[in-house]
Amino acid sequence: MQRVKAVISYDGGYFQGFQKQKSTNNTITTHIEIALRSLGIHDSIIGSGRTDAGVHATGQVIDFLVPDFWSDLKKLKFELNRKLKYISFKHISFISNNFHSRFSAKKRVYRYIFKTSIPSIFEQNHVSYYPNFDKKLLESSLKLFEGIHDFSNFIKTGSITHTNIRHIYKAYYRPYNNYHILYFEANGFLRSQVRMMVESAMQVSLGKLILKELKEQLELKKRYITKLAPPEGLYLAKIIY
Repeated sequence: MQRVKAVISYDGGYFQGFQKQKSTNNTITTHIEIALRSLGIHDSIIGSGRTDAGVHATGQVIDFLVPDFWSDLKKLKFELNRKLKYISFKHISFISNNFHSRFSAKKRVYRYIFKTSIPSIFEQNHVSYYPNFDKKLLESSLKLFEGIHDFSNFIKTGSITHTNIRHIYKAYYRPYNNYHILYFEANGFLRSQVRMMVESAMQVSLGKLILKELKEQLELKKRYITKLAPPEGLYLAKIIY
């Protein structure tokens, strides 16, 4: 048996999230493991992180053990992509048995894409919508998130974690043609943290929340907003090892 690392992308709009669930088989992990079993691979996959229902990935990383007869990884990639729909294996490579997709990761990168005009029917599952916003207020809001903070006020209720402290290395805004992109790079993210940060920053940029209130929420003084940004605009873009 040898361990392999795979970089995958998926359209999260067709699944109920990345993680296995008792209530449904329509998860990314379940679909991948069914495809693997059909090819004689019975190991459970390990993912670099979980994504919510409707959230996409262009650079999710998984690892799993393959039997020795799967020495041709190009063929394995071809067979998996032939069997899977809305999930694509981009790269598969042999890796040390010490590698762990989640615990070996140093940084994670998310992008959030939205438009200020109503997305077309072909975009609506992949791009979010926010009306005209104040660019400077948005940039100031995102800057507040950078650094080491306790994000207890930016986590979905009911989540259990060892610590809610995370280091945000970068958080910024960039326009791209008719799209608007928010970029987040950190050592890790809590459950739904990115979507809550996006929504709170956008509420400031729309004049529905003030920077002082966002700062107070970040400093754990008061919680003003718990709403999440729509999932369709969010992409797990890259895992850095």
